[in-house]
Amino acid sequence: VICPEAEVKLYVTASPEVRAHRRWLEVGGDEAQVLAEVIARDERDMNRAEAPLRPAADAVLIDTSSLSIDEAVASAAALVAARRG
Repeated sequence: VICPEAEVKLYVTASPEVRAHRRWLEVGGDEAQVLAEVIARDERDMNRAEAPLRPAADAVLIDTSSLSIDEAVASAAALVAARRG
């Protein structure tokens, strides 16, 4: 939906628990509540009528659950370089 003609499509994700923990580190509060909010948002986004959240059929999945920012960027850059030849 965002860039349907892109040469390389990446779908960057992480587990809800990891995303909630990262968010909690940014905003604080109750970590369990942050997780509940992440899960609720995922549910809404995946089931919305217009542009539901899901990877494009030809997207490469990058799961950043166990990656640092630098590792995630390096992974994305390597995938783009490999796809572009």
